Amino acid sequence: MTAVAETTQTCSHLLGLEGLSARELNSILDQTEEFIPASLDAEKRRTDLKGKVVANLFFEPSTRTRISFGLAARRLGAETIDFSPSGSSLSKGESFIDTAKNLIALGVDAVVVRHSTPGTPHLLAKHINVPILNAGDGAHEHPTQGLLDVFTIRQVKGKVAGLTVALVGDIAHSRVARSNIHALITLGAKVIVCGPPTLVPKEVKQLGVEIDCDLDRVLPRCDVVNVLRIQFERQRSGLFPSIQEYFRLFGMTQERVKRSRPDMLLLAPGPINRGIELTPEVADGPNSAILKQVTNGLAVRMAVLYRLLLRKG
Repeated sequence: MTAVAETTQTCSHLLGLEGLSARELNSILDQTEEFIPASLDAEKRRTDLKGKVVANLFFEPSTRTRISFGLAARRLGAETIDFSPSGSSLSKGESFIDTAKNLIALGVDAVVVRHSTPGTPHLLAKHINVPILNAGDGAHEHPTQGLLDVFTIRQVKGKVAGLTVALVGDIAHSRVARSNIHALITLGAKVIVCGPPTLVPKEVKQLGVEIDCDLDRVLPRCDVVNVLRIQFERQRSGLFPSIQEYFRLFGMTQERVKRSRPDMLLLAPGPINRGIELTPEVADGPNSAILKQVTNGLAVRMAVLYRLLLRKG
């Protein structure tokens, strides 16, 4: 199960963007637009989810995703539980599934889960009968990040279809790359993946993307450049000679921005590593929508919580 519209038992889940239709994706993006005012102003908070309880189960570090899911639930009137494995009964030998089942027994209505193992949200969806939202599962998918990236593109560019979007960096270990690829291609964009050959698996071409390992050749063709973080925590050593060499070949510098289209939109899912994937001048420059992505993430997560908990998807 990988989509809002699909069900396990009697519940809908957001496990990934693979398999979602253009109609379904656009419906979520349109719903996101509706929640922008409430996401920007706490005084415009809503009560759609009053009486609901959302549990955030994060087994990996997170800043933007974890905080924005909590804020999204509260802006819609729900209560939240922030679960951390440290200090929990997991340390006493309780299984992940039993932990989740106990949370449901305490009255939790939806579970947001991030885990280092691909497929964990899918496994959870087979065992508990409440909506599951994937907040990132290993190197597999990160659906709400993909949605907020696409929403930001549509917001700034006015469309997604017909645009050329480059995903630059560590494609092999990036769950963000996979969710972006699924959504962008479904919505009619052309996607180019670019990075060191050791970080761009050849099989990714089967997803419908173009592969090009020369960033300077790619940039003049692109309407959008999405700079991905180097996933040091998921890599084995020796995938590229050095950080300095990576930055020389794939770092977004002011010189590279000048060689890009004047209206090129720069995205980065964060956390950004200044001086590795991009320079401070580029991160804070006029082409950058990095903070706009973070802001839009709150509205996106409001939209998916609303749709799943109220069965609107």
